[in-house]
Amino acid sequence: MMASASSVSISQAIVAGAVNHGASSNLSDRLPLRSITFPTFSGLKSTNLNASCSSRLGSARRRLSRRLVVKATAVETLEKTDTSLIEKSVNTIRFLAVDSVEKANTGHPGLPMGCAPMGHILYDEFLKYNPKNPYWFNRDRFVLSAGHGCMLQYALLHLAGYDSVKEEDLKSFRQWGSKTPGHPENFETPGVEVTTGPLGQGIANAVGLALAEKHLAARFNKPDNEIVDHYTYVILGDGCQMEGVSQEACSLAGHWGLGKLIAFYDDNHISIDGDTEIAFTENVDLRFEALGWHVIWVKNGNNGYNEIRAAIKEAKAVKDKPTLIKVTTTIGYGSPNKSNSYSVHGSALGPKEVDATRKNLGWPHEPFHVPEDVKKHWSRHTPEGVALEAEWNAQFAEYERKYKEEAAVLKSLITGELPAGWEKALPTYTPESPAEATRVSSQQCINALAKVVPGLLGGSADLASSNLTLMKMFGNFQKGTPEERNVRFGVREHGMGAICNGIALHVPGLIPYCATFFVFTDYLRAAMRLSALCEAGVIYVMTHDSIGLGEDGPTHQPIEHLASFRAMPSILMLRPADGTETAGAYKIAVLNRKRPSVLALSRQNVPQLHGTSIEGVEKGGYIVTDNSSGNKPDVILMGTGTELAIAAQAAGELRKEGKAVRVVSLVCWELFDEQSDAYKESVLPAAVSARVSIEAGSTFGWHKFVGSKGKAIGIDRFGASAPAVKLYKELGVTAEAVIAAAKSIC
Repeated sequence: MMASASSVSISQAIVAGAVNHGASSNLSDRLPLRSITFPTFSGLKSTNLNASCSSRLGSARRRLSRRLVVKATAVETLEKTDTSLIEKSVNTIRFLAVDSVEKANTGHPGLPMGCAPMGHILYDEFLKYNPKNPYWFNRDRFVLSAGHGCMLQYALLHLAGYDSVKEEDLKSFRQWGSKTPGHPENFETPGVEVTTGPLGQGIANAVGLALAEKHLAARFNKPDNEIVDHYTYVILGDGCQMEGVSQEACSLAGHWGLGKLIAFYDDNHISIDGDTEIAFTENVDLRFEALGWHVIWVKNGNNGYNEIRAAIKEAKAVKDKPTLIKVTTTIGYGSPNKSNSYSVHGSALGPKEVDATRKNLGWPHEPFHVPEDVKKHWSRHTPEGVALEAEWNAQFAEYERKYKEEAAVLKSLITGELPAGWEKALPTYTPESPAEATRVSSQQCINALAKVVPGLLGGSADLASSNLTLMKMFGNFQKGTPEERNVRFGVREHGMGAICNGIALHVPGLIPYCATFFVFTDYLRAAMRLSALCEAGVIYVMTHDSIGLGEDGPTHQPIEHLASFRAMPSILMLRPADGTETAGAYKIAVLNRKRPSVLALSRQNVPQLHGTSIEGVEKGGYIVTDNSSGNKPDVILMGTGTELAIAAQAAGELRKEGKAVRVVSLVCWELFDEQSDAYKESVLPAAVSARVSIEAGSTFGWHKFVGSKGKAIGIDRFGASAPAVKLYKELGVTAEAVIAAAKSIC
């Protein structure tokens, strides 16, 4: 039996990245849902949920009734499952990991060998999923924060029946083009929710996933229909516990009361350098209790199956707190000579130790073997998963019948489709509009989008009044008000970014943004890099983008930051010059759901310029003003952000002296690089070598545009504490400097 069509269609839309965009009218604060036009699922492969579904509902209910009986029987059977079969299943997981690492001669066998019991109990008895549709919306989410132990997850996906991890995939572990890379990657392996590896990121992502579930449940669940209802599970290790990002995220999880977040702490006391007693001796239980978590200790994680079951049941009974289940395990369990030591953490056991481990655990099988009784035991997850999804589809059909408007919004969030004409809500500016900081323009854009983009939510790292990121028509997401859309992250930049990655990867239609001063991207860069890698379209709203912030001085003045993000793959670095370009930057950021965007915004006021356009921003670089003809200017002046106005001022003076001057905005290098050669030639003709750039940051990278004969005006030193006007003058970021440079080359 195939899964019901609507959810499969949604998944296909997710995988294909199908995002359609249409039109909507201007809307007032807290507008009724009926005033927004949302797309339907029409055009996707399979039956439309909007279609008449009375017969389907009847048959679905009959199937559900049968499934509930089957499920009850299955649960009873599980409780009576022979311990020997469980141990055989657990050892299957262990040896699939051992054999894969051994064949690759690289990897981390220790964690899978130690965590196999909790992995088995979770995936076999508790986790809600459909192996044939990894993107079913109401599935439980699982995150392996200790991503180096990824063979645990690959083995579980293989046993559970996911098509993404076949035996040949296990045999190609860590090889070029394989679906089983060296750390879990959501963009490579269906069934993997987020990309982990840098320790601590995964638990923070899991907080974001759990936040998203709580938020959507608060917005859409009804007393008679809890249409959003799933858990987020995570396994983290000692390394994750030591990383600061986990503390930031777990502090927020406790504050927000994320009761559907359950974290297994693999308490094995071993890290790469040896026993954790050399550097990590705190009482983790008490720390998490202080953070507002419910804490359970499973003392025998090696074969205490009933203890693990009981802990999960207890955790699910706690509704107002996240739960940490500390599971004391033996790393490399079963290895006679390497278990409970750092030597089993990050390298293959070696042929002799593999043989010894097989003998020790009574495993006579050849590599990659899955015993028939284990295979049969796990095979039930495919029909059960199909039944779970079919049940939810029937539930959604009933929800849609009774709550049509809410269902339309929820559909749009599940598919990632935006309301028709949403972009028309963006504010417009003219040269006559008053000068303002681009952070102010950003605030106007956020509040305009909040009315028409139902998945927009986010906040600042305790700088909302400076970043200007509050959505004025909404309250704060808090433990008691999870339906609200302003997220207060506190002074936790790193955790903020990692949490937003989890939100973005929960469902395509959620569009998280987060904010701080641009210089403090240094605190959240690891999360931003993972945004780019794992295709999480987070919007990073970074204000105070240059020396223009003034008196706070060089600790707060970004210099190398623009260049560093331009060097990072798969991320858009946008530095808008005025209100129009800021609106264009937000349009780009909302549309790019698989590529994060960084918006560098000014503290100081800038004029609304002649010639800027949203269409130009979409191309990354474009001509703002030009008094030349035949694509042959005497000189080309280039700039971004607040310095584009300086370039325009310098152009005016040069034109008075008879020069043909073209002013170009290079608001987003990445987008400009993606344009055709013909378009780039029309903006920056190769025959014109007289080029000057100006940007209040490092000149690194500008020479690819100005060429060997051009001049790059910028700041290749740290700033200073002084008023912004004084800093620009003393550091030579002025119209006079542009004019002098232009005259020296043309």
